[in-house]
Amino acid sequence: MAVGAGVTGPHGTLLEPTSLRARSGELLLATGPPRSGRTALALLLAGRLRPGTGTVLRNGRRDPAGLRRTVAVVDAPGVTEPEGSIELREVVAEGLGIAGQPFGAGAVRTWLAERGLRQQAGLRFEQLPPHCRTRVLLDLARAGREIEALVLDCPDRHGGEASRWYAAAREAANHGHAVVALCSPHTAVELGEVPARIGEHNGVSPEEQAETTTPSVADSGSL
Repeated sequence: MAVGAGVTGPHGTLLEPTSLRARSGELLLATGPPRSGRTALALLLAGRLRPGTGTVLRNGRRDPAGLRRTVAVVDAPGVTEPEGSIELREVVAEGLGIAGQPFGAGAVRTWLAERGLRQQAGLRFEQLPPHCRTRVLLDLARAGREIEALVLDCPDRHGGEASRWYAAAREAANHGHAVVALCSPHTAVELGEVPARIGEHNGVSPEEQAETTTPSVADSGSL
């Protein structure tokens, strides 16, 4: 859970104070316009960026190391986004390796075959349909044994039908992960969802903001 968490950089505000809650087994859509700090929020939720204001909690407690261990940032531009010219099999091998899984040629072939993608192994990653790229990256992130939460950074920037990547994010949540999907306000309207909004408190009460260390603030395995 983020409680009034904001970030200020050397040239000004990167992320206005934002509060939101993500629970295990649920998908939360969060939105903000360009330059509102969507990637900063993703990194903040994963403990990779220190908040200048407020805090980010794991299971109701401040635990930056735990966040870094259990929250995966998926497809963040310039951070975790794969190079588009790399072949799919290379993306999978790297993702499996990061997740601590076998990543040899045989393991990669099996992983791709299980998802009906073995024939696409030699394609450049950018040649896959946008929703397929998102599903691959979410599945690879979920392969990490300690991963409890996924923050998907603006998959709508790749184009395609929003409902298709949203279904992949919903599937990840159905497997028990807390999932936060960041997108543009326009995409949230297209999906017909009421999102959490960057720069707002999004249902986090003043009492919770005042008592950010109370253990019952968030459910087990949630942000």
